[in-house]
Formats: sequence, structure tokens, C-alpha cells
Amino acid sequence: MKEWQSIDDILDFAIGEEEAAAEFYTQLAGQASMPGMKEIFEGFAQEEQGHKAKLLTVKQGGTFKPRQQQVVDLKIADYLVDITPGPGMGYQQALIVAMKKEKAAFKLYTNLAANTSDENIKALFLSLAQEEARHKLRFELEYDDLLIEG
Repeated sequence: MKEWQSIDDILDFAIGEEEAAAEFYTQLAGQASMPGMKEIFEGFAQEEQGHKAKLLTVKQGGTFKPRQQQVVDLKIADYLVDITPGPGMGYQQALIVAMKKEKAAFKLYTNLAANTSDENIKALFLSLAQEEARHKLRFELEYDDLLIEG
């Protein structure tokens, strides 16, 4: 893991990751061929912007009150091959890319939490990890439904 010089460096990195995630989902929404799919990805882009806002609040000296809730991991993403996102990608492929991205975000926030002694920052990162796990679960459930219906 990268070594940072300060909490601000860590928060800036996490803010950048959330900006990238929001852009990723915005691009997926733009490539969506189904109207419902476009709305789903736009919603995720907004949620990632919400994560960024939480990080900015803490960076600016605010406090964070986490929700204590563990998210179930169906581990569907663990058994799927990596997909490179691109134009013309189908819904199933987009779900796989999104699951993998959310899994990586969960791991990132879990690792960041383990590497800070600031309890407010640790609580923020653990909460964001759970939010990313919730996103992954939503994609896994959608993927599972798609396979059952298909």
C-alpha cells in the first residue's frame, strides 16, 4: 500500500478514488442500452459523490457518525472473470465490471482503516467499506436475477 505523509494525503487519495468511481458510473450510464440500466448507474454515480462529500466533511474538520451494519457478501464477483469496460458492453458485462470495482473499493477502505490510528477517520473508512459492500451486493443480486430470468 502507498505510504502517505498525513491524514490529508489519505483523504485526498480517497476523494480522488470516489471522483473516479463517480466518473466510471457516469460513463457506464452513457453507454447503457437499456433505460433502467442508465438510471441504475446514474444512481451509483450520485452515491459515489455522496461518499466524496463525507470524506470532504471529515477533511474540513467535521466528525462522522457511522452506521453499524455488516453487509452480506454473496461472493459472486469472486468467481467471475475480469471484464474490460468498453462501448457496446452488455448489461451482464457491466454488472461484472461494477461488482469487481466495488469489491476493490471495499478492500481499499478496509486497508485504509487498518492503517490509521485516528478513530474518526477509521470509522469513516469502515463505514465507506460497508457502503461499497452494499453496492457490490446490489450488483450481485441484480446479476443473480439476470441469470435466473435469462
